Amino acid sequence: MMDWTDRHCRYFLRLLSRHTRLYTEMVNTGAILRGDAARHLRFDPSEHALALQLGGSEPQALAQSAAIGAEYGYDEINLNCGCPSDRVQEGRFGACLMAEPQRVAAAVAAMRAACSIPVTVKCRIGIDDSEDYVFLRAFVETVAAAGCEVFVIHARKAWLSGLSPKENREIPPLRYEQVYRLKQEFPQLAIAINGGIRTLDDCEQHLRHVDGVMLGREAYENPYLLAQVDQRLFGDTQAPPTRAEAAMRLRPYVERELAGGTPLGQITRHILGLYKGQPGGRAFRRHLSEHAHRKQAGWAVIEDALELTERRADCLTTSS
Repeated sequence: MMDWTDRHCRYFLRLLSRHTRLYTEMVNTGAILRGDAARHLRFDPSEHALALQLGGSEPQALAQSAAIGAEYGYDEINLNCGCPSDRVQEGRFGACLMAEPQRVAAAVAAMRAACSIPVTVKCRIGIDDSEDYVFLRAFVETVAAAGCEVFVIHARKAWLSGLSPKENREIPPLRYEQVYRLKQEFPQLAIAINGGIRTLDDCEQHLRHVDGVMLGREAYENPYLLAQVDQRLFGDTQAPPTRAEAAMRLRPYVERELAGGTPLGQITRHILGLYKGQPGGRAFRRHLSEHAHRKQAGWAVIEDALELTERRADCLTTSS
């Protein structure tokens, strides 16, 4: 979810669900240790519970970055061992780290020693030709021995060459049963599943076998799905906000960010899917796309999009 789940996205998603744990986009250790750490790490307090996802392969650099993340107030440090992109592989991190379980274990041990918050790992079920369950089991067993108690597992293997990141999300078959088996063999570990999960019915089915479910692109492209999570999966009795209410609750944040120099389009790009599949949804997306990037664009752009969506939905309802 690089370049997607930034702080603007996470603030909006938190308006939809109070209980879901949010994850940052993957942040390279170099950006933290040698770049503008504040730009990459700052977040709004409302985003808790919040995990910082790190990209890197050097245990010392990961430990230093984890310590900084803890100082910033994150609730969890997550090491990404699942991203298959060429750019990430060039930095020797992401999914290619699954070929080096001892290095991952050393990194986990170093991070745990450097901070007091949980250190977790996100990985695939395998890489290239190593899809055999034995490979996944050995990786998890090695890393767990270093103190990692939580694994988020994308139930597809990653091809490190020959496939694009998009193809790596679609072509390798999903093998949920391997993640289920892992939980059976390591009942003491918390195992969350990821990959191809589209509905809350799917989530409930998976939760019969594992401890958690991670939603990625579906939560981004269809964010209102999260509005049902608190009641369905966490037993919250509070009624979820409507789509319009969620958008209106964003106003104080938008106005504060605009006053600080943030262009409106950097925020609105994350709410384009709010009305996905709803009457007037296309009008909502079109208005934001056409107007949010204009110079001096302000809150009125979102308000106008909501009014246009409501009128369009009324017209569609009347005509039908």
